[in-house]
Amino acid sequence: MLTRQGGGKKIVKISLVIPVYFNQDNLPPLYYDIVDKLYPHTEYEWEIIMVNDGSTDNSYKVMKELAAKDSRIKAISLSRNFGSHAAILCGLSKCSGDCAVVKAADLQEPTELVIEMIKRWERGYNVVLAVREGREESKSQTAFANLYYTMVRKFMLEAMPKGGFDVYLVDRKVINVLTALDETNSALTGQILWSGFKTDKVYYTRLAREIGKSRWTFKKKIKLVADTLFSFSTLPIKVVTIVGIFSFIGAILWACVEVICKLLGLINVSGWTTLFIFNLFSFGVIMFTMGILGEYIWRIFDASRKRPPYIIEDENEIKEEKIE
Repeated sequence: MLTRQGGGKKIVKISLVIPVYFNQDNLPPLYYDIVDKLYPHTEYEWEIIMVNDGSTDNSYKVMKELAAKDSRIKAISLSRNFGSHAAILCGLSKCSGDCAVVKAADLQEPTELVIEMIKRWERGYNVVLAVREGREESKSQTAFANLYYTMVRKFMLEAMPKGGFDVYLVDRKVINVLTALDETNSALTGQILWSGFKTDKVYYTRLAREIGKSRWTFKKKIKLVADTLFSFSTLPIKVVTIVGIFSFIGAILWACVEVICKLLGLINVSGWTTLFIFNLFSFGVIMFTMGILGEYIWRIFDASRKRPPYIIEDENEIKEEKIE
């Protein structure tokens, strides 16, 4: 374990990984909340990795100011917005703790939850998920989240908790696996569940956001759904196969009916409308199938380019303290 010696007792090192995106006003209260609720637990050594995910506000400036007065903070800035999962992966690759807790910067989950997660980890769990059992958010946000996690649990990853999770603890074994996986356009939460490590859960109520505006846009939500669907499920291919089978069977039956009716003299004039509808339906099926296959082909091509999931533009180094 990556522990240090202090007073004859080994002290476990805990890393907090915080992705930051347009959170300049949240960072100071977040930092002081951590100071008040986590730093008093001196049985642990703390490390904070803040990753600026291409914010164009003063988020990185605030991060550097906090790092200047607290040697336990490391501030990293990515060259552009790569997405929260890439920012988290960057933080995990830079952390040096025995375990890492991924925490949001928007103050929507209680900071003291981190201690409960660490306690569960100390019992032997490799992964601890902070599962939302309630939300103090709008009905539209809650409805989308419930629909997404229900779909994931039913069609992709059965281990997905009912309330979903964004905050979690992973130990060094899991961190090494996540940083070694060479996947693009994937969901980090899905990779954690897919890895199958021993997992426990803690529950909390997600608080309403009080400072700033959420940048979790509808476009980003749809991308998350697509990334999860194509990375962890065969559902799209199965849908294409089923549609193709039913279309083929329908075409055969329709052709038989038309031939029989023609032989019996029931068709005097060929139906242009029927032919038009059939052709339109066939064209739609073909285009739908090509779209699904195109999505897979594009992802294969994107992965083959071996582009990094993130690019670091700037970072400050944590000053090492000499500990006797």
